[in-house]
Amino acid sequence: MVADTPIYDALARALRGERPIALATIVEGVGLGAKLLVEPGRPTVGTLGNVDLDRVVTRDARAELGAGLSSTRHYGEHGEARERAVSVFIESFAVSPRMIIFGAVDFTAALARVAKVLGYHVTVCDARSTFATTARFPMADLVVNDWPDRHLATVDPLGGRDAVCVLTHDAKFDVPAIVAALATDVGYLGAMGSRRTHATRVERLRDAGVTDADLARVMAPIGLDLGARTPEETAVAICAEIIALRTNVEGVRSLRDGVGPIHAAPSSPEPDSAVVTRGRLA
Repeated sequence: MVADTPIYDALARALRGERPIALATIVEGVGLGAKLLVEPGRPTVGTLGNVDLDRVVTRDARAELGAGLSSTRHYGEHGEARERAVSVFIESFAVSPRMIIFGAVDFTAALARVAKVLGYHVTVCDARSTFATTARFPMADLVVNDWPDRHLATVDPLGGRDAVCVLTHDAKFDVPAIVAALATDVGYLGAMGSRRTHATRVERLRDAGVTDADLARVMAPIGLDLGARTPEETAVAICAEIIALRTNVEGVRSLRDGVGPIHAAPSSPEPDSAVVTRGRLA
């Protein structure tokens, strides 16, 4: 136990700081009980007894942590694949997935509420301090007054479990936000607007240097084809699509897969629906 004290101290510090971290332990085979602590962006702590095994397990631990999973993996004594000389339990201590919502609009409050139910850490960001206040968005974990690209530059790297939704409907905000988010590994990237709005946005994105490969990630309009109209219904459709994409479920259709108007003509004016950009989901 004494030998493991640096590992547990480092693990405790990471957990107190709400930083993602993974603990790998040999549970069967040579080196039973040996531990290796893996934290993104920091040196590993401990060893499993072999430098090659440490290297392979570190790689696998980072992958498990990125997906928010824990599992037992099997290796040769030196980390060889398809061998079972050593069994290693990789325990992930993943932080809550993040949803960053750009734009303090009516849809934002509804989306933040649904995202909180799903366990997201929700940030609402808008450069307009009059609109982005904790009084308007008490359900958010954090309300930030800043430009979207500047805010993204300050956050920890986004991964496949995270989501960015751009709801500003204003090119001077949403184009910088999308460009900045495309540079990350965020799993879900969305931007509100009708098909016509998005077509105009695509031209602005091209002018900003966005490639065809990045534009191919766009899912427009946002959400599953549920017939959503209200902010609350749209929020459910967005989150349902996030789940469907993450789990690769079949048999559901995104609005992106359709053509023509998003809705049948409503009896009263409706706000524009939205556009979403597909990210690299874990």
